Amino acid sequence: MAYDRVSNFEGVYKSLHLPAVIIGGTFVLIALALSTILILQHLRAYTNPAEQKWIIGVLFMVPVYATESIISLWNSKFSMVCDILRNCYEAFALYSFWCYLVACLGGEDRVVELLENAAREDISEQLLMEEDDEAQHQHSLNDFVFHPTVLGKDLYTIIKFGIVQYMILKTLCAFLALLLELFGVYREGEFKWYYGYPYVTIIINFSQMWALYCLVQFYNVTHSRLQAIKPLSKFISFKAIVFATWWQGVGIALVCYVGILPKWGKIQNGIQDFLICIEMAIAAIAHVYVFSAEHYKYLPVSGCGKITSVESKTKSKLVENAKSGPATVEQKETRVEAPGTRITESVQDVVLGGGEHVVKDVALTISQAIEPVEKSVTKFQDTIRHISVGSDKGKKPEVEVDERVTENFVDLKLEFSSELKVESENTENLGHHKSVVNSEVKYEAESCPR
Repeated sequence: MAYDRVSNFEGVYKSLHLPAVIIGGTFVLIALALSTILILQHLRAYTNPAEQKWIIGVLFMVPVYATESIISLWNSKFSMVCDILRNCYEAFALYSFWCYLVACLGGEDRVVELLENAAREDISEQLLMEEDDEAQHQHSLNDFVFHPTVLGKDLYTIIKFGIVQYMILKTLCAFLALLLELFGVYREGEFKWYYGYPYVTIIINFSQMWALYCLVQFYNVTHSRLQAIKPLSKFISFKAIVFATWWQGVGIALVCYVGILPKWGKIQNGIQDFLICIEMAIAAIAHVYVFSAEHYKYLPVSGCGKITSVESKTKSKLVENAKSGPATVEQKETRVEAPGTRITESVQDVVLGGGEHVVKDVALTISQAIEPVEKSVTKFQDTIRHISVGSDKGKKPEVEVDERVTENFVDLKLEFSSELKVESENTENLGHHKSVVNSEVKYEAESCPR
């Protein structure tokens, strides 16, 4: 009976496959066209490399997602490879979005300075409320959750680690899934303990939630200084792509697992790919407004370039002495049109400059992750050594003493000659050690008359 049901779904899949590819391909073309135009606009008006290199990294997410989804929908044999590409770039896109927010605030040094100032202000307010002074200097998980501003520059380190760890773990888990699939023990959508899919899913979910929470905390602390770029719309549009698509895939896997849809990889992957094709077209339209390049086409008046003036008139009501009447307000905005930049130079800065930044942050994060492990290993070794030394001290050494005392009374002087022979056995970490000490001690003392 189950076989007949799967056969029926397979027939439905074959009948709907070609229309799904055509419809999905149409949405993909729309997404690619809009995203390509927007990316070229940024490359042509590349006036703020610190911000725009990361904007381009975020915008490339739509072409990557759309391309791999239509390829996977067209031929399910490429599904695993396409998933690896999507997962790797998804993590990089999250990192790019965070770097864009940091660049909008003036760079890492400026962000650290802002966080330090915010921490001092927060601590001052708490001291005025006569709270425990000692608690102000003991940073804990409670501070990160409820009072992140008191952490100061440590908050930036924690958030940066949370963002970069997701990029590292997401990439590693993608290749691990491919390796497990080659050995036939991954089985996507199978929530059984002897398959790799549930374990990889748990790791990615935990890492993803941690990264998202760090991003939310960073937004909460700095949103007042990011109002010029309208961060909420950017944050929502980015979050919808990165995290909604992932949970969408997990939801489809659960639906197939409980039996609402058959556990057939082509149907499960096909639904996910088809939905992503449609969603990327919507995301591309949103990006045109959210990440517009219009702002970067103009420079301050003090710069050089073509000067343009825009005049506008607005009508409003003027209230004076409790009397209202119509009034016209004229506004004049002067802007300097920036000279165009060469696309090749812009691409070079995006690839080389952005790549160098990524490598630096990944290396720093790995070193931060390894450091506690090294300290734990060193502490464990020291503990073992202390236990071993303590057990050796508990043993009584074997001592043999031969003593010979000679008393000679010459010129009312006493001469004592003592010869001691000590043999002791001492067991150390390096093995059995036996030492023999021969010592001769002579004492001369002048007798006192009685």
